[in-house]
Amino acid sequence: MSQTTTPSEKKFHFSIDRGGTFTDIHCIIPDDSFHGAPSSTVLKLLSVDPANYADAPTEGIRRLLETYDWQNSYPRGTPIPTTRIGSIRMGTTVATNALLERRGERTALITTRGFRDVLEIGNQSRPDIFDLSIEKPGLLYDEVVEIDERVMLSKFVTVEVGED
Repeated sequence: MSQTTTPSEKKFHFSIDRGGTFTDIHCIIPDDSFHGAPSSTVLKLLSVDPANYADAPTEGIRRLLETYDWQNSYPRGTPIPTTRIGSIRMGTTVATNALLERRGERTALITTRGFRDVLEIGNQSRPDIFDLSIEKPGLLYDEVVEIDERVMLSKFVTVEVGED
């Protein structure tokens, strides 16, 4: 979907933010939807509601299609046909929150060779610059993997072993 996508494409376009508490679904509605339908709408659902649905993003898409696509039926519990869906973009804060709260699986930092300590070293931002007994928070990763590469201003270059 390009940045110039319009409802006249006759397909629904979804952008979803799946959070720990709520899931927000933004939908661009095509022109061939029923008369008087808005060009876009937002639906908010609980991210976890097992009594009503198994997956919030899927349920949100189903509800919006059911509401604004007068040509088809979208019964709960059946697979959603994708013929009227132009795109689905989805982001989540669940993994970020798990990382920051140090829950979940162990993680690794993958970085360019020579930069393994950059996050650990950090910078000098702290409330009292002259405090000699600062306590730094723990690292968000358990292991560092260094990769032979070069990042240029305009491109990414993988360096073969033995190249300089």
